[in-house]
Amino acid sequence: MTSTAGKFRRAVRDGGVPPVLAAAVLWGTVGPAEILAGSSASPVAIGACRMLVGGAVLGLFTARPAGIRTLWQRSARWWMLVSVLVTAAFQACFLEAVARSGAALATAVTFGAVPVVTGICGRALNGERLSGRWGCGTVCAIGGITLLLVPADGGPADRTGVLLGLVAGAGFGVYISATKRLGDRGADTAAAAPVSVLGAGILVSPWVLARPDGLGEPRAVVLVGWLALATTALGYLLFTRGVARISGATTGTLSLAEPLVATVLGIVLLGERLSPPGVAGAVLLLGGLVLVSVPSRRRPAVTRTEAARTEAARTEVVRAQETGAGTGGGGGDHASRAARTGAREEA
Repeated sequence: MTSTAGKFRRAVRDGGVPPVLAAAVLWGTVGPAEILAGSSASPVAIGACRMLVGGAVLGLFTARPAGIRTLWQRSARWWMLVSVLVTAAFQACFLEAVARSGAALATAVTFGAVPVVTGICGRALNGERLSGRWGCGTVCAIGGITLLLVPADGGPADRTGVLLGLVAGAGFGVYISATKRLGDRGADTAAAAPVSVLGAGILVSPWVLARPDGLGEPRAVVLVGWLALATTALGYLLFTRGVARISGATTGTLSLAEPLVATVLGIVLLGERLSPPGVAGAVLLLGGLVLVSVPSRRRPAVTRTEAARTEAARTEVVRAQETGAGTGGGGGDHASRAARTGAREEA
């Protein structure tokens, strides 16, 4: 019998939580890095350079011609286009929100919206069950974001910055769902990430031509290097490897590590202050993150996609058995393989 410790190690090694959580930590440094650099360049132009460079580097490690071809098959091409569009919206809106509202507040607002959007999309598109853990984690997120919106100095929050953060969060939530839909349709999600990022960079690139001021500064070059290589290339690589192994709702809630990291860095490196309600909000965010990260002992609910695969495997078993009966049992081995496939899908 496999030991409990062995089961735990295998779950960590094969699970999607660690890479998605690591990506969230890297992404949590985006806002503080932008403010710490203090570049005079346009945030949208910085974002465009980040996507162009990061997408190209990511593509060198993950994109293959065969994988890219799967992105444009009939069943996947529209979700690929959605992925490109929402990636562009996320990058442009988020960096502008950081410039207006500060790293901690903008990141908190943006990623507080993500689990709600991913949970709803997962339910509507894939039939994913919204678990009690997702509900509790999302309530913690909404409560934490609300408390973080309370300004430390008593002044009002920048409404435009908050709105841009919400749009960015909705865009990233849709991106998570689009990535899962691409995987369900046989597309190579490892190739989808660089195509999404690079395509979004091309869409936003006219901003670089319109607002090139400050992009040649050393601090701007260093900022683009960090954002492109660490938070884009490495971050999306980790995210792509983990997102296919967990539900969209869990993925969205794990992304709450980003506002937590941004808040800590904002306080330690940037001198941003949290009010007592803001401290309580950060604690709530951490609680929601822990709640959805702890492995559940219950068997996960079967989604419509998984049910369809299982039914297809069972149909194959019946056909193979009928063929075997008609040919003297020659299809027995094939039926056994199909049955084992169906059992693995149900497991």
